[in-house]
Amino acid sequence: KMAAATAAGGAGAAAALWSEVNRCGQNGDFARALKSVNKILQISKDDVTALQCKVVCLIQNGNFKEALGVINTHTKVLTSDVIAFEKAYCEYRLNRIENALKTIQSASQQTDKLKELYGQVLYRLERYDDCLAAYRDLIRNSQDEYEEERKTNLSAVVAAQSTWEKVMPEDLGLREATYELCYNSACALIGQGKLNEAMKKLRKAEELCRQSLSEDSDVTEEDIEAELAIIHGQMAYIMQLQGRTEDALQLYNQIIKLKPTDVGLLAVIANNIITINKDQNVFDSKKKVKLTNAEGVEHKLSKKQLQAIEFNKALLAMYTNQADQCRKLSASLQSQSPEHLLPVLIQAAQLCREKQHAKAVGLLQDFADQHPASAAEIKLTMAQLKIAQGSVTKACMILRSIEELQHKPGMVSALVTMYSHEEDIDSAIEVFTQAIQWYQQFQASQTRGAKPKSPVHLSLIREAANFKLKHGRKKEAISDLEELWKQNPKDVHTLAQLISAYSLVDPEKAKVLSKHLPSSDTMSLKVDVDALENSHGATYVRKKAGKLTGDNQQKEQGQGDVKKKKKKKKGKLPKNYDPKVTPDPERWLPMRERSYYRGRKKGKKKDQVGKGTQGSTTAGSSELDASRTASSPPTSPRPGSAAAVSATSNVIPPRHQKPAGAPATKKKQQQKKKKGAKGGW
Repeated sequence: KMAAATAAGGAGAAAALWSEVNRCGQNGDFARALKSVNKILQISKDDVTALQCKVVCLIQNGNFKEALGVINTHTKVLTSDVIAFEKAYCEYRLNRIENALKTIQSASQQTDKLKELYGQVLYRLERYDDCLAAYRDLIRNSQDEYEEERKTNLSAVVAAQSTWEKVMPEDLGLREATYELCYNSACALIGQGKLNEAMKKLRKAEELCRQSLSEDSDVTEEDIEAELAIIHGQMAYIMQLQGRTEDALQLYNQIIKLKPTDVGLLAVIANNIITINKDQNVFDSKKKVKLTNAEGVEHKLSKKQLQAIEFNKALLAMYTNQADQCRKLSASLQSQSPEHLLPVLIQAAQLCREKQHAKAVGLLQDFADQHPASAAEIKLTMAQLKIAQGSVTKACMILRSIEELQHKPGMVSALVTMYSHEEDIDSAIEVFTQAIQWYQQFQASQTRGAKPKSPVHLSLIREAANFKLKHGRKKEAISDLEELWKQNPKDVHTLAQLISAYSLVDPEKAKVLSKHLPSSDTMSLKVDVDALENSHGATYVRKKAGKLTGDNQQKEQGQGDVKKKKKKKKGKLPKNYDPKVTPDPERWLPMRERSYYRGRKKGKKKDQVGKGTQGSTTAGSSELDASRTASSPPTSPRPGSAAAVSATSNVIPPRHQKPAGAPATKKKQQQKKKKGAKGGW
């Protein structure tokens, strides 16, 4: 367009200006070219070529909004046929993706440039099937230096399908010669769950990236690390999925320290760190959540990524006891995705934290009624809440209402366990019966005629029989065991169980059935006796219990009962031990149990310490001793009896008295302890 500007220019000043525009365009100086174009438009304001050049200069300078304004202002001159690509590109860069799609589709002629942009728009709209078809058409019908970029975009579409739509990616036959292709291939493998293979691809991508960037002398090590950040982030994600959370966390934090300019990458890493922290390290999570709120994040990530971040924000609000914020976020998520289960579960969890269990169950029940497709998962959560409340029977009723899970072995096991806990054996047996009947009906609908029962069906019958035997329902167990034996008459274990059950109910029948047991000869085990005796455990027992022979026997007879005596360690004697003095024969007995024990010595002031009620005195004990007065009644003294004591007697006021048994000083107490320690000798 700029090359054509010189041909469109007139004489004089206009020609010079067009020449300047052309020269600046070739040099990449679009700011200066824009000034010249504006001067041309002053001469001729409706010049189509000048307007086109102005739009291009604005786009090259990154002024997409201003460029779109010029296009919309001059719609009569700049028709869709003339400037469709530039308009769609501006809308795409301004994140008006739906408008860009309409502009492309309304263009009368689909040029190669529009097709390239169409593929990008479809990718942003997450219409991956249409996008894949668009890029295949471009690769098939284009031959230029951008073929490698188109293949990279094609592989990115396949990776997105594998990751977000769980579509099995087809082999495109692309040679993974660049690190971008390797990276996209690794993402596709992650979507399939092939984590080890994906990690190998990422390591190869890292190596190719280093090789590619190190060839440029202007690229620094910091630039290389910044480019590798997205690869390292995906490696950390694989580590997290593999349960290597410490390694993943370390790598995530290393990427954050690099401060990459990609806000989308930072938001994903911050979100993943929050999921590792869970309800721990909440302060760190609150700092990381700020990275997910950066400007432009919503245009860098897919809808599912943004949704996951919002879910985690709601959970973090719940963990940090921000109840109102949690309710607000979860309600917003539910309005955006009414059929999604997680917002309702978050709301129910918040209600449970507030001890509103009944309200939480009601909320879940309403959602289950409105969305039958998610009813099973909701009812499982409701049952869990009922169990937490101690309402096991109600939990069982909820679980039994999930028709699609009634026959599953895990559900049967859970129900039987809970009913057994509640000692409701009849209901537990009913659960077994319903599950067995379901398998019988299913088998009848799938096949014609008699056919052996499935392993799951037989396993349920056996478990039912064992349960009935355990709880004394022998007759009911016998019918189950007979059914099992009928299916496999060679099953000796089932036959033995059947005979054991009949022996308690019908001994004659048990005798008849016992004839079907194999003979003892056929039941004999082929055991290598020598090998068994030479085993480690058997050798030890044989040596210990076996008879002595030969020289050992004679030696044993000669020695009699003499045994080797173990050397005893010399006992430690006390420091004050005197060998001339005979030790006390009662030294091993406690001091209180020895014959010469007379009790502890009483303190000098012990007689002066009162043992009566608070405020009473003990002075003049002889006068207060009731045992010396024959006429003293056996009742306690009156509270005022102490007032009769003479004021001249040696009375110690209650505040100056010491409590009974209290040591006079700390030193005396330590001396007593030392004496007690030496009392044994």
